[in-house]
Amino acid sequence: MTALKGPTAKSERRAGLLFISPAALLISLFLVAPFFAAFYFSFTNQRLVSPNPTEVVGNEQYDRLLSFAWVTLDPVVDDAGELVLDNDGNPTYPLRELTRDPDSNFDGLQEWFSIGRGDDKRTSFLVGDVVFVKSVVNTLYFAAVIVPLQSLFGLILALLVNQKIRGVNIFRTIYFMPVVTSMVVISLLWRFIYDADNGLLNSMLGWFTLGRFEGHDWLGSTSTAMPAVMAMSIWAAVGFHMIIWLAGLQSIDSVLYEAASIDGAGKWAQFRNVTWPGLRNTAVFILITITIAAFGLFTQVDVMTSGGPLDSTSTIVLYAVRQGFNQQNIAYGSAISLFFFFMVLAVAMIQRYLTREKV
Repeated sequence: MTALKGPTAKSERRAGLLFISPAALLISLFLVAPFFAAFYFSFTNQRLVSPNPTEVVGNEQYDRLLSFAWVTLDPVVDDAGELVLDNDGNPTYPLRELTRDPDSNFDGLQEWFSIGRGDDKRTSFLVGDVVFVKSVVNTLYFAAVIVPLQSLFGLILALLVNQKIRGVNIFRTIYFMPVVTSMVVISLLWRFIYDADNGLLNSMLGWFTLGRFEGHDWLGSTSTAMPAVMAMSIWAAVGFHMIIWLAGLQSIDSVLYEAASIDGAGKWAQFRNVTWPGLRNTAVFILITITIAAFGLFTQVDVMTSGGPLDSTSTIVLYAVRQGFNQQNIAYGSAISLFFFFMVLAVAMIQRYLTREKV
């Protein structure tokens, strides 16, 4: 095909620029500009409402985010050389004084966790912001569980609804319905299901156990709050990935299955040698999309737990919103948002590299 030249080519280029200009304007206004604004604010002391002028403070926000240290302390003893015990009868340590001493290298740090030793010494791991570290750990924990389970359940459902049986479209619709429902509505519904007093889950478990199960506060316990959010998240999004898996399954040529069957391959051999290789590109796409969505966990925890109890369900996005808007600390919220962006970018690039097609 001969490339257009002259006035016709110029008019087509002009028309193309006019067509993309609304999208380019919106992307620049709501994505590109906020990103650079956040980058600038992360090096300042900007607050949402403050009578003080904005000042550039350098790496102060990132120092708070990324600072960490560990220290081993001896227990406090009195003048007689006896251990000073707290109300529970445990040795006390001068950590509070150490982290509040302006002349100390640990000034302003917070204790994340500590490990006791047999000689009464205790090693404490200190960070600049305990809630932020918990949010990062919770986000990684959520993604590590959600990505494989949601992918697996989506593939299983896709294999089930890919059968040529009567009424299969009804099941496809049922499985996909949560995807088109507002996540806020789903979160409210599941919060009622998990309710400690009159929740459906506790009622069902009590019925199945003939009243032996006394009920559990699923969202109020640090050990079950995050797994409860995970279960709801898988249920809500698995239908979307089922559709993507299904599209990948239907793109595989049926001739390959016929050839494998003639060669004597069973169902498992056909899946291992025909289905799974044919789903490779689909699997890469699903893994990346689920990972990005899992790292962006916000609505579920905001509605169901507000990050509690004891920050056991706090996530990076939720903490950034709380810092930036609830506490009006735009500078610190911007630093958290940039950290989140580069973390997701790095994970996506690593994931893409590991799943690349090897020649």
